[in-house]
Amino acid sequence: MLFDTHAHLDDRRFDPDREALLARLPEQGIGLLMNPGCDLPSSRAAASLALAHPWIYAAVGSHPDAADQMGEDVLDAYRQLVQENPKVKAIGEIGLDYHYEDVPRQQQILCFRAQMALARELDLPVIVHEREAHEDALEILAEFPQVTGVFHCYSGSAEMAKLLVSKGWYIGFTGVITFKNARKLVETALSIPLDRMVIETDCPYMAPEPFRGRRNDPGYLYRVAERLAELRGVTPEEMQNITLENGKRLYRLN
Repeated sequence: MLFDTHAHLDDRRFDPDREALLARLPEQGIGLLMNPGCDLPSSRAAASLALAHPWIYAAVGSHPDAADQMGEDVLDAYRQLVQENPKVKAIGEIGLDYHYEDVPRQQQILCFRAQMALARELDLPVIVHEREAHEDALEILAEFPQVTGVFHCYSGSAEMAKLLVSKGWYIGFTGVITFKNARKLVETALSIPLDRMVIETDCPYMAPEPFRGRRNDPGYLYRVAERLAELRGVTPEEMQNITLENGKRLYRLN
């Protein structure tokens, strides 16, 4: 069984065939799936999707690109979604993105801190999106030592990954691990303990090889498990089981 620990099935690119896609995923080995929000509307959609399917769970939160929409009303709405919906298991995706910097850094930082505080209040793990903001992200994490979770679609160094793991965090691997230019990510995969690795599609983005360039979906997740298994010298089935159990611990589904 595979656990897609980060998928955006509420994305509009799935509107034409979402139900057909969902119907075939169990046959493709997808036993569990986490669907995080990126803003308030997508968080509400993720929570509704989780209620409709027993094997789907949701996270609620504002991506750094939506940090300019953050306010007490949005935080209150996330709090209410967690309290009213038992399928909401994390705060996310939240974090910092300095690559495009569509929202000013200081605003992203305020939004990230507010949602880390919400996760601490609600005793939930977080799903962190972090791109080219390593120093600021680590500084904010240090302010909330009680809060851990996953750095999804990990893009940092192996050294940073080892530091995160030592503090109780998980590292999320996407289809990028199958790309020929993924040298830094391969180094990370070889450097951290097996019990801190989770796999994800981040669909509809970043389909793995040999499907690169297509709309990604959870049916391609097996390629991530295969590549990590190859790197770590275990069978694909063993990697599927390892990452399944890791994902269940991460989101407290045991």
